[in-house]
Amino acid sequence: MIASYSCPPIAVNGLVPSTDGLPGHGFLKKVRRLAGFCLFLLPYAAQAQTQPPSQPLGTWLIGTVQLPARERGWGGFVEGQVRSNALFDQVNYYEVKGGISYDLGPAFSAMVATGRYHTYNFRDLADGPQVLETRLWEQITMSQNVERLKFEHRYRVEQRWFGESTPENQAIQGRFRNRVRYRMNLMIPLNAMTIQPRTVFVSIYDELFLNFKAPHLERNRVYAGLGYQIDRNWIIQAGWVNQYDQAPVSIGDKNNVVLSVMYRLHRKNGERERLPTQVD
Repeated sequence: MIASYSCPPIAVNGLVPSTDGLPGHGFLKKVRRLAGFCLFLLPYAAQAQTQPPSQPLGTWLIGTVQLPARERGWGGFVEGQVRSNALFDQVNYYEVKGGISYDLGPAFSAMVATGRYHTYNFRDLADGPQVLETRLWEQITMSQNVERLKFEHRYRVEQRWFGESTPENQAIQGRFRNRVRYRMNLMIPLNAMTIQPRTVFVSIYDELFLNFKAPHLERNRVYAGLGYQIDRNWIIQAGWVNQYDQAPVSIGDKNNVVLSVMYRLHRKNGERERLPTQVD
């Protein structure tokens, strides 16, 4: 939206008609004040014209291939993700990542993973990424079941390296940061007691992103969605996520539609209930 302001004519050299019924010195004083106010607003009007439009709803598209671990053993994953500023339009972000995991039992696992993250100006993708990040993380995941309620607690520590960025984002260029994340995920199968082939389920989570330096609360992410495990390999989910950011380059929150597809590689002696939680 383009902001515009108009100012009334201003008298020149203090020449104001003195004919009866026309404005005099008091009116001229008010006009000068109004003109000054209009000049004060001009920088903000120009800024409003140059800022990109804020879209109320974005899109996250996620594809994951997972090698599930046995009850005690190694596993892994690879994932790609694309995000857009608008609903299925104005692509401005993508990430690729992968990692290895080790299950210590049916309710406890550890993981080490890495990823590459690119943020663009959707108006001109050819300019290259505005923010480029490489990330390494270590995490522990614990799960517990209360009848059909499936709780998952995930604790993650991240090491983050920021590469080249645009002049507008010099605040993060060349910097290294640590970050801690905690996510609590609740999954509820609707037509079975466990999540297995041909199961419809609900997934809800809240995740906190914490920095060691201010701002300590960098991000909060809330998700709610509906999923379906088609067979032992394919799982699809559709949901909504609200992400609040308090970062050097942006402060605010945004709603997004999330569509995800997961493919699980089949392993012998690996058949047990596995929560299809999002890797990110």
